[in-house]
Parts: sequence; structure tokens; C-alpha cells
Amino acid sequence: MTAPPLVFIDGDQGTTGLQIHERLRGRTDLRLLTLPDSERKNAARRAEAINSCHVAILCLPDAPAREAAAAVTHPAVRVIDASSAHRTDPLWVYGFPEMDAAQPARIASARRVSNPGCYPTGAIALLRPLVQAGLLPANHPIAIHAVSGYSGGGRPRVDEHEGPNATQAPAFQLYGLKLEHKHTPEIAQHAGLSQRPFFLPAYGAFRQGIALTIPLFLQHLAPGTHGGHLHACLQQHYAGAAHVEVMDPAQAEAMEHLDPQALNGTNQLRLGVFSNARHGQVLLTAVFDNLGKGASGAAVQNLDLMLDHITR
Repeated sequence: MTAPPLVFIDGDQGTTGLQIHERLRGRTDLRLLTLPDSERKNAARRAEAINSCHVAILCLPDAPAREAAAAVTHPAVRVIDASSAHRTDPLWVYGFPEMDAAQPARIASARRVSNPGCYPTGAIALLRPLVQAGLLPANHPIAIHAVSGYSGGGRPRVDEHEGPNATQAPAFQLYGLKLEHKHTPEIAQHAGLSQRPFFLPAYGAFRQGIALTIPLFLQHLAPGTHGGHLHACLQQHYAGAAHVEVMDPAQAEAMEHLDPQALNGTNQLRLGVFSNARHGQVLLTAVFDNLGKGASGAAVQNLDLMLDHITR
């Protein structure tokens, strides 16, 4: 009997790596390879591990992720990079399966896959179908605001909110005020925007979850465009997508609050279109778990596509 594929998690002690490990633990269709504490910073041992596996998942900061990818010399090794190091690199396949109908097959057969960022997952999911359908001009001035659980800031933010001085942690904080957030080029490229969007993120005093919003003025879109057109476009694009749901108009109409934690612990992404015809305004929304569909869940989804291709 052929042994199941070997999966190496490089950086399994970070927030994303820990959750990937937890999601994969107990599965019998794969074998997990992790390094003991004494070997995690040993370059030779890490290179040996990464070249002995079928799929390596990099849960590292950008610079170490580039080093780890460069250390792959075995031509059969496939890599999923959870960092932002390769998300706009044309040599890497972007790991958002629902981006278009052909993306799952691209991911499945790819040697190098870059996992999407958490915020870009929501922004691209909302914007790309509308741009492709011609409902939203590629050069439209887009403003994106998102609030994430503090785990999105990695170990420093988690320690700030869960460590001995947790009572002093801020309840809410905006950041990225220099408007140079590293996710912005990723959003522009994969959403199909020709103009850099305005992106302002924030952290709330909850561990995980994201609520992302994009306001639109209908008078700046094609004449006759209304919220129903935008909803129908998203509904059609994600019809049959197991991990993306689009709220129906009645559900959106009845909703009074958007809970960023509503989908925590899942790999689901919930999109919404909130319309006010009288004022000519529409609010596009995305809710998902920043450590689920925004990180570890997406990585496992991509891994499953690759493993299915390997074992077919």
C-alpha cells in the first residue's frame, strides 16, 4: 500500500501554523511532518524536511518564507506559502479557488501556490466579479474598511490582548495610517483594479473574525445600475461554491448588525449587498474568520486540491 502524501508545516508555532496543524490532525489521508523545537532554526534540517515532503506549507514571515521557497531543490515538492511574499508574483498561482471557474484546477496542478491574505480574500471576493462583469469600472475609486480580530496581528497582538497586561489592551485601533498596507497591491492586482484602492484596516478586542465593507455610490456606476444588479452578479459568480455564500436581499434587508465573529471556526465567506435606493448608496460586505477562510482554512482548502491531484 502506498503511504499517504507527506505534508510539512514550516512554522507551525504561529497563529496560522497552529490552526493548520489542528485542522489536519487526525486525518488518515496524509502524514504530517513538523520539526521539534531544537531543529526549527536549523537551516540544514529545515531544508532536508522541505525537500523530503510532497507539499510544504510555509507559515513564516515574508523574508524566511522566501528563503524557505528558495531552499526547495526537489522538483516534485509543491509549496503553499501563507505569507505575503509571493502573492503578486506571476510565477505563483494565487490560492483563491473561488476566484474563477478555472482556478481550482490551476491550484491543483501548481508547484507554487500563494495563499491569499485575510483582508484581500474579502475585498477580492466582492470586487473581482463586479469588475469582470463591467458593473464596476476598473478605475473606480474604491475605499475599503475592515475590522479584524487581534489574532490578525500575529503573536505580538495576541500577547497584547491575552498576556499579563491584557487589561491595558485597546478595545479598538485603526492602523495602516500611512496608506501603505502591504495587502493593497494584492487587492488591486487580483480584483482587476487599475487604480490603487484606499484601504484602512483596524483591530478589535476579539480574537478572530473579520467584517469588511466597501461603500459605493450608484451615481458613479453605469446608468441604471442598482443593488439588485450587484447582488445578482455575485450570486451567479458563486453559485455552487461550497465555501462562499451570498446573502439574499431579504436577509440583508432584515439585518441590523454585522457580526465579524459570525463565521469563526469555519472556512466560510459570507458576502452581502446592502442597498438604499433613495440615497443611491450600496454597501458591499464580507464576513469570515481571519484564521479560517482568511488563512488556515484557505491553506487546507488549497492543500486538498493539490492532494487530490497528487493521489488521482
